[in-house]
Amino acid sequence: MTTALEVHLASRPKGVPRLENFAFVETALPAPAAGEVLVRNHVMSLDPYMRGRMSAAKSYAEPYALGEVMHGGAVGEVLESTVDSLVPGDFVLHGFGWRDHAIVRADAVAKVDPAVAPLGAYLGVLGMPGLTAYAGLLDVAEFRTGDTVFVSAAAGAVGSLVGQIARLRGAKRVIGSAGGPEKVQHLLDLGFDAALDYKAAPIGEQLAAAAPDGIDVYFDNVGGDHLEAAISAMNVHGRIAVCGMISLYNATEPTPAPRNLMQLVGKRITMRGMLVSDHAGRRADFIREVGGWVRSGELRYTETVVEGLRNAPEAFLSLLSGGNTGKMLVRLV
Repeated sequence: MTTALEVHLASRPKGVPRLENFAFVETALPAPAAGEVLVRNHVMSLDPYMRGRMSAAKSYAEPYALGEVMHGGAVGEVLESTVDSLVPGDFVLHGFGWRDHAIVRADAVAKVDPAVAPLGAYLGVLGMPGLTAYAGLLDVAEFRTGDTVFVSAAAGAVGSLVGQIARLRGAKRVIGSAGGPEKVQHLLDLGFDAALDYKAAPIGEQLAAAAPDGIDVYFDNVGGDHLEAAISAMNVHGRIAVCGMISLYNATEPTPAPRNLMQLVGKRITMRGMLVSDHAGRRADFIREVGGWVRSGELRYTETVVEGLRNAPEAFLSLLSGGNTGKMLVRLV
């Protein structure tokens, strides 16, 4: 019998999560039943959406259950299998992170090849964040060659890819915001035309200076003052893709909406929310195009890797406060 170390939701956070909201529990796992595999996780994903699932509020995803193991993306090695399509030694992508071992249905995993790309890439640039960036920019924001694009949280897993995809697809100008001089320099190294440090001065003033001719597309990961700044800078018939609003995730009181929403009318702005699960049909195009750019070196990706499952809660809190550059991962093996 295998013993798994799991991270459980011990209590629901009020405002900013704390370490006491998490608990480590050792659980005895049975042998895999018919149609199941036993997986030893090698790397797991930490993503901002997980903060919402720690709350009991109704949302697009079911909340994590109190006293139960949390879950999220992970890549692991098959140790035992009851199906012919998977054998010990295979590596699979699945949704049962926040633990070092998991029993998973074979039809709920996707085989990945560590010889083609590092395991972490299947959780980042070639995984959910990559598809989010690709579909969000091209389909939701309806990007067009020659657009000026503004991306918030641009040093994160999704934002850093949005900016590079826009550049590779022929943007006139790509502008990103991030927190601190090191992240600003990172964006410039990735090929952004301008990078704004939102901690240094009001974002609206910086965006107006960086985009004197306005912006055509805004990819929103932050909300709040960034969304207000983007609306003010938006050209007529501009498009906004709303992927997330991390500035609001820990709010305990209602936050003021952007004060300039009336500009959506005069500028005829299109503003659309997105969930990556709606865009699974784009995966083949995404892998072909983005995978090609990764292989050629035209698109670069960065990972912030934390060692050990017991450090996952602290790493997650760091993610929520902007402590990562690129994709935040926890290496378990």
